[in-house]
Amino acid sequence: MAIWGSLIGGMIGFSLGGPFGMLLGSLLGGKISRARAASGFSSAAQGQKVFALSLIVLSAKLSKADGQVSREELIAVKDKLKIPENELDQVGQIFNKAKEESIGYEPYAKQIANFYKGQINVLEEVINTLFYIAEADGHVSNEELKMIKHISQIFGLNEAEFNGIVESRKSSDKLNPYLVLESSPDDDIQTIRKKYLKLSKEHHPDLLVSKGVPEEVLEESKKKIRAVNLAWDQVQKLKNN
Repeated sequence: MAIWGSLIGGMIGFSLGGPFGMLLGSLLGGKISRARAASGFSSAAQGQKVFALSLIVLSAKLSKADGQVSREELIAVKDKLKIPENELDQVGQIFNKAKEESIGYEPYAKQIANFYKGQINVLEEVINTLFYIAEADGHVSNEELKMIKHISQIFGLNEAEFNGIVESRKSSDKLNPYLVLESSPDDDIQTIRKKYLKLSKEHHPDLLVSKGVPEEVLEESKKKIRAVNLAWDQVQKLKNN
């Protein structure tokens, strides 16, 4: 798969500084640790590598949030990212290095926010997938929830955007349609419709892929779209009664 072929070595030609540069540089004898910091990436393929790397590192940090590394969470990382057997070794190196190092998650979150500056929908997909990882053992702990929310704040997500992600992950019979649509019951139908159309566009799989979200993780965005559509149907019924 394009995003996994030489994930570590493939980043050498990319100007990758900051904590990611130091992390990968430590695995490559410092070859890229002195590279200048980057404010973006040159292609969707490169963006996919950054996205995958971001999830590996943040998942490693998340796995320690509640003081224990869950086997289910590790399996979830492998399954969600669809890591092929021949790439498990290099991905494992990145995961373990990130898990063991003393640096926290905040510097990585800040660098990711810089990579995807102005692309809040891509950053929301990172948050969405982190919830998937946290849910793997059947329960999102308070520590995990606190960490994910803090990451979302570093990314620049507001309260409504974060709550929309949380709500959209609930079963269809439990979700609050107004929260999913980042709206209020007091908003008129036209205002909510504009929010619905905006969310539908921003989280369309084709758009996300063009922005660097790997196809391997699109199932979470598809769940988001389904929740948005369901919420809009429910709101229309509530408003018309």
